[in-house]
Amino acid sequence: MATRTRKSSKERKAEIVGAAIRLAGKIGPDRLTTLALAREVGISEAGIFRHFSTKGDIWQAVANHIGSLLQAKAALNEHDELSPVDQLRGFVIGHLTFIEATPAIPAILFSRELHAENDQLRRFFAGLIAQRQAHFSSLIAAEIEAGHFHRELNADDAATVILALVQGLAMRWSLNARNFDLVEEGGRLLDLLLSGFRRP
Repeated sequence: MATRTRKSSKERKAEIVGAAIRLAGKIGPDRLTTLALAREVGISEAGIFRHFSTKGDIWQAVANHIGSLLQAKAALNEHDELSPVDQLRGFVIGHLTFIEATPAIPAILFSRELHAENDQLRRFFAGLIAQRQAHFSSLIAAEIEAGHFHRELNADDAATVILALVQGLAMRWSLNARNFDLVEEGGRLLDLLLSGFRRP
């Protein structure tokens, strides 16, 4: 008879966070209950609360996990030998690839949980977006300085437009039941944007 291995608190927490992300993508963040989460993990609802005091703590752990994965993805594109525009393209494609692999992200970003019920979570994601925008702006500014992009181009505005492309495309992909290739479509539209930034 096989013995059941007791999982450590760290392992169980990671399992709960992973289940929360899966369910958020499957049924939506607003319908995610601790009971549904407990059933997904295979433990009691009380077991969930042994590891997280509140549902808000679960969402914060989800946000931290997503943030860590995004930072790891970003680090893969930080290569000094690449031009700023190639780094920018790598960041955007990497972000879209991550969203495609983690479809819960658009649902979480536009959920009531984020916008109306959890101000700490909203500030966390707003901070992540602001960091990404600042980095995009610095890469665009480097291309302007090098004479590759139009001198009159505002780097902050251009970074905002690129972020809007990513966010809008992710939402359209989610609303259309993920029926198109997010990365391919994103790459095509990004190249269209970048061609408008470049000097003749």
